[in-house]
Amino acid sequence: MYQDKSFRARSIDDIIDELDQVVEAGGARHVRDVFLADGDAMTLPTGILVQILDAINERFPRIRRVSSYCLPRNVRGKSVDALSKLHSKGLSLVYVGCESGSDTVLSAIEKGETFETSLDALTKLKDAGINRSIMILIGLGGKAYSNDHAIHSAALCSAARPEFLSLLTTSFPRGMGRVEEGYMSIQKDDEDNMLPSFEELSTIETLEEMKIFLESLTIPREAKTIFRSDHASNYLVLKGILGRDKDKLLAELQLVLDGDESNLRPEWLRGL
Repeated sequence: MYQDKSFRARSIDDIIDELDQVVEAGGARHVRDVFLADGDAMTLPTGILVQILDAINERFPRIRRVSSYCLPRNVRGKSVDALSKLHSKGLSLVYVGCESGSDTVLSAIEKGETFETSLDALTKLKDAGINRSIMILIGLGGKAYSNDHAIHSAALCSAARPEFLSLLTTSFPRGMGRVEEGYMSIQKDDEDNMLPSFEELSTIETLEEMKIFLESLTIPREAKTIFRSDHASNYLVLKGILGRDKDKLLAELQLVLDGDESNLRPEWLRGL
């Protein structure tokens, strides 16, 4: 996402100064939601995050939610007790970029995760009381691994039972060079056989992958997972609660696959 930027953690003094600027401008009473931007704030030590959350709570009396991005690996070094402390200080939601549940796909994109490490992180967050919004990238497996990507991603989400689940569509505004190189690096299996390279999905193929994903989900009704595919990258907007609305979502999707493209987002309206 941030290919033109090098990551660095801002100092706590810089962050507090920025919060104070909002207070001095008279905006404190209007602040209800804070997002810890702009990379993954969960990479910071727990003590620093506690200081940030305390500063937010002290300055914004009407605050109702603090949220952040969260890579699974940045939960690995934090105990449930540490995460629970962050929750007690107001961190109520994290957007977890799992992207896939397929170990093959995760290896190709050099994610640094597996199905199991992602699930372990999601379970820790749940045990700490922090709501999780899982993000899965439709099309990340290309044509060859589309089924594998959809089925294992659905299995990950079904096992985690997140509070929120979002599908985004993989896009390549800077070209496919990096992902093609990643798939080339895994092109030989254990018996030295050549495996398929990466080919981008067509619009209809992304919808077919969404269908396989939804069909494969086994999230129960009582989980009340809020599902969305309304990100600007998507061709089709679907909204519902799993598993209450699973059949409705699949019916809406099948309508498009049967030829009614009236609800498809035109290419020029998609944001990449």
